[in-house]
Amino acid sequence: YEKAASILSKHDPPIFLAKVDADDEANKDLASQYDVKGYPTLQILRNGGKNVQEYKGPREADGIVEYLKKQSGPASVEIKLTEDASNLIDDKKIVIVGVFPKFSGEEFESYMALAEKLRSDYDFGHTLDAKHLPRGESSVVGPLVRLFKPFDELVVDFKDFKPEALEKFIEESSIPLVTLFNNDPSNHPFVAKFYNSPNAKAMLFADLSTEGFDSLQSKYREVAEQYKGKGISFLLGDVEASQAAFQYFGVEESQVPLIIIQSDDGKKYFKQNLKADDIAPWVKDFKEGKVAPYVKSEPIPKENNEPVKVVVADTLQDMVFKSGKNVLLEFYAPWCGHCKKLAPILDEVAVHYEKDADVLIAKLDATSNDILDENFDVRGYPTVYFRSANGNITPYEGDRTKEDIVDFIEKNRDKTVHQESLKDEL
Repeated sequence: YEKAASILSKHDPPIFLAKVDADDEANKDLASQYDVKGYPTLQILRNGGKNVQEYKGPREADGIVEYLKKQSGPASVEIKLTEDASNLIDDKKIVIVGVFPKFSGEEFESYMALAEKLRSDYDFGHTLDAKHLPRGESSVVGPLVRLFKPFDELVVDFKDFKPEALEKFIEESSIPLVTLFNNDPSNHPFVAKFYNSPNAKAMLFADLSTEGFDSLQSKYREVAEQYKGKGISFLLGDVEASQAAFQYFGVEESQVPLIIIQSDDGKKYFKQNLKADDIAPWVKDFKEGKVAPYVKSEPIPKENNEPVKVVVADTLQDMVFKSGKNVLLEFYAPWCGHCKKLAPILDEVAVHYEKDADVLIAKLDATSNDILDENFDVRGYPTVYFRSANGNITPYEGDRTKEDIVDFIEKNRDKTVHQESLKDEL
């Protein structure tokens, strides 16, 4: 980032790279204003901060430089020659070109405004002559929008210039019928689009080099065609490239061919070792609500003797909701620095309550266990919730000291549990 900043400061006009420590208390309002939820978050600001777009470019110096140089130029480039079109349009990315009888009027203004809005996501061009463009009808005079893509039908035209309709056309047309996830970097933007879609996400993971794969792929495309526009997006993942996905979903290579559907509410459904003819009936069963969700869980610990008790997805109900106790539960990630700092403090809190049978201090690895309960909104680590014995659930947002956490528990715990146990003893 610093190397790119040095290079871009000499650009004409200069392009400035800046950084903000969003953890600093003085910058919390700024981080909130720009909806910062994870690190690093990179955003492109134009017109004195009036226009804000997410940075979606590469993360190495040369890539940052090239991406931002392009972002600093016009949102749409004029195509005057066939050579201009060849420089803009290649067979690995989405390119949108507006064809107009003149560079003025409502349609042209609408197109240029959308190009400015979506310039971080697509390459835009405009021309007075469709003859300069590859593919498609060359005698049209427009106004029309021609979208070039490296998959499916390769080119598609659209003539509705209402901003919402045009944006919807671009978004829908730029997602493949089946997104391919492999080691080819040119596919990665389409994979990102797939995961950003609001649709349910069907993911078929297979060894793309095995005998019989063609039949599997063919049936999968048929199903994707059948459900096009019906709220499901489809991805085909190569086993070799999908190791991170396997870890995330808690599945193993021995289960492929494997299909997973993740619905928009976060629930996951899966079928392992499936055959080509299994795909259509299983997806139909999913759509009809006949498939039970799959919950990723670590194994239940054989021993749970440490002061801070370990909760996994399979024990969440019993240990937190049905225990009858006041439970402080930390959702953490093993790699999280803030979680590591909090760990010894939670140990102290747990030791403080060791002789109090009505209070439980617990932790759950949110990277290895699915959290299906909508009471817990976990977007960062650590996230701490307190559930009182009478069912009140409160997020803990105080200082991370033993004294503050104990004080919070005492204010929010259900005292009747303790009184009942005293009665029993008497």
